[in-house]
Amino acid sequence: MTNPNATPLRSGSEANLSDSIPGLLPQAPAGFRSGFVALVGRPNVGKSTLLNGLVGQKIAITSSIAQTTRNRLQGILTLPKAQVILVDTPGIHKPHHRLGKTLVQTARAALNSVDVAVLVVDGSVPAGKGDRFIVNWLAPNVPAMLCRNKQDLLPTDSQQRQTIAQSYRELLPQAPQVSVSALDEATLTPLLDRITQLLPEGPYYYPPDLVTDQPERFIMGELIREQVLLHTRNEVPHSVAIAIDRVEEAPKITRILATVVVERDSQKGILIGKQGQMLKAIGSGARQQIQKLIVGKVYLELFVKVRPRWRQSAGLLAELGYRGEG
Repeated sequence: MTNPNATPLRSGSEANLSDSIPGLLPQAPAGFRSGFVALVGRPNVGKSTLLNGLVGQKIAITSSIAQTTRNRLQGILTLPKAQVILVDTPGIHKPHHRLGKTLVQTARAALNSVDVAVLVVDGSVPAGKGDRFIVNWLAPNVPAMLCRNKQDLLPTDSQQRQTIAQSYRELLPQAPQVSVSALDEATLTPLLDRITQLLPEGPYYYPPDLVTDQPERFIMGELIREQVLLHTRNEVPHSVAIAIDRVEEAPKITRILATVVVERDSQKGILIGKQGQMLKAIGSGARQQIQKLIVGKVYLELFVKVRPRWRQSAGLLAELGYRGEG
């Protein structure tokens, strides 16, 4: 049986989610910089895609569905002269239920406990009131910068481009700004350089080969939820949570039993699909993603359970791993 607090994911194609963390960290060289960097912004501006691009490995799930990110997820990037701990946060939005309030609390708490705040915006359109709302949350004692994502989607008209750029200069006039496309890793180097310049000198916080501090069960659950988002689109995604019930490891195979939690019987029917075909497709997609992270074969069995109004229940939210911070 796998420990629910099992060790985090390491870099490399042969990484095993259950590798052990060494007890000692290397001595940081002179001038080494390190610290925690919050990626904050409105829903769907590309924070998770940006995190994956910077780390160079998929650790955060992505989709076109707003509020895909529900937890404070840390990606760890170790460079020769710096260790950058990237904190991907839920999109800041006006909450409509207890889960939404929990997500916003998580994002806001991150802004008060990091060394650098990176406001990620959709740089293909002008700054909006949601961006300005988040600016008011930035802690005055935390260095901030602005990342204009989605530059590949900028309009071709030069006047429109100038209007967009000016709106962001006015949004954070004193902060450094970098334009990127999170889908093009070649554009991320200037952003990373700016971030490391803002970090204080410090030690290694994590072993250099670690890419996330999240336990294996969390990563497995997120990869299953991603497949639900991809297959069901707008039909059930916000009403879905994943519970990893059991993980059994053998020398050549890892068996995973998980429950997909929904709020209504109709959603259960959608997830199962005709003759179970939808659930089979979700399970197959999730297994393929989990297989990329685990040595040996993966067996994944999914169940669907109805828990009415779980997003409004503090007890059920905590049971499913959603705990507000701050």
